[in-house]
Amino acid sequence: SDAICNLVICNDSSLRSQPIIFNPDFFVEKLRHEKPEVFTELVVSNITRLIDLPGTELAQLMGEEDPKLPGANSTASGFFRSLMSLKRKEKGVVFGSPLTEEGIAQVSQLIEYLHKNLRAEGLFRVPGNSIRQQILKDALNSGTDIDLDSGEFHSNDVATLLKVFLGELPEPLLTHKHFHAHLKIADLMLFDDKGNKTNTPDKERQIEALQLLFLILPAPNRSLLKLLLDLLYQTAKKQDKNKMSAHNLALMFAPHILWPRNVTANDLQENITKLNNGVTFMIKHSQKLFKAPAYIRECARLHYLGSRAHTSKDDLDLLTSPSSKELQPLKSQKRSRLDLCHQEETQQRTEEALRELFRHVHNMPDSAKKKKLIRQFNKHPSALTPGSDVATPPAPRRTRSRSFSGLIKRKVLGTPVILERKSRDTTPEPKRVSKENIHLLQKCGSPAHMSQAKLKSLEGRKEDSCRRVRARLLSKDSSSL
Repeated sequence: SDAICNLVICNDSSLRSQPIIFNPDFFVEKLRHEKPEVFTELVVSNITRLIDLPGTELAQLMGEEDPKLPGANSTASGFFRSLMSLKRKEKGVVFGSPLTEEGIAQVSQLIEYLHKNLRAEGLFRVPGNSIRQQILKDALNSGTDIDLDSGEFHSNDVATLLKVFLGELPEPLLTHKHFHAHLKIADLMLFDDKGNKTNTPDKERQIEALQLLFLILPAPNRSLLKLLLDLLYQTAKKQDKNKMSAHNLALMFAPHILWPRNVTANDLQENITKLNNGVTFMIKHSQKLFKAPAYIRECARLHYLGSRAHTSKDDLDLLTSPSSKELQPLKSQKRSRLDLCHQEETQQRTEEALRELFRHVHNMPDSAKKKKLIRQFNKHPSALTPGSDVATPPAPRRTRSRSFSGLIKRKVLGTPVILERKSRDTTPEPKRVSKENIHLLQKCGSPAHMSQAKLKSLEGRKEDSCRRVRARLLSKDSSSL
């Protein structure tokens, strides 16, 4: 159901009733080809969530280290490896050369023929005629067209030649890098209610792990593996005719597609059962293994649709249609709304912080530091000014003098000035009253309740004190001279 898109965009009225086949893994494949590093990191991180891969095995899976395989240190293995490299044919030859799309196109003729002849008893187990196999092999290597339906070749000849092709690949179809991961997948078992590991395979996790592992296979390997497993699946479905079950087929193909090259059964020892059971599992569940998990699809889709800068016009043709609102996922809509709200909230907080900062600076006493801060505010047009958005009360300006005599004047004459202001103002500002004025007010009471005589006596006392201070200062100046 997820492979059919009901929306049809077509100008031809005769084709409007035809459904459009939509690839659910479109964005997965797009991410794999355009950003392989991002894609590999996404897939491998989920593989390590399912199976435990130590540092060395993880580096081998990522291709950062050469895979350490069973029997790789033996002299016989090195001899076989060098012998196989000498037997390797020229470039463009199908058998014995690295897997390519051209080679898959040639071998796919064998697979198509076998799909039509699955009822032969002992298929893939009974060997064919060696002379006919060599004729067919030479024809495939030369790239000539072959008429397999002519009756010249038997189905057992074609089946045996397919195994020969897989066995002569420089490395197994599932690659050396993935060997240890397949062993770990075979060990995925269910747990009981007490958390103890049982002997029952955890099929769901095994399928999920294989789906992820197949995603990072080289493209030619993945294409041929899909064709092969589908053939073996259809063969096992007709085991009542050909007598070949999924397990029997796994015994025939595990050494060719999964076993490391140039190793013997003694090198693998206890792992043979795991490997054979693993291939059996792949055959039985082959129809599920080549679909990307749902969360990988979602991550790949959001990677492109969540960021329009990385998406080309062709990719968004379907989404920019008149009914794009219906096709756009609800998650992306909610996410965009949340992002917009978050941006507005952040902008509002920033503006409030700027207003608060400007109020604080504006209410500071007059000083060089205050002037410097105001100049910095004025340099930026985004900074708030007193007359823009913030209604700050006008701060009272008072003259400052840096001379000693000015300081004396403020100390002595500051009190009557403040008292006069307070008598005029109904809402006094306690912040602007000095300690001396507060002390004097506490002694004399409120200026509104003062009698005229008290005020005159207070002013007279202050004048006397001013004269005494001036006389002292003059005497000090004359003595210094």
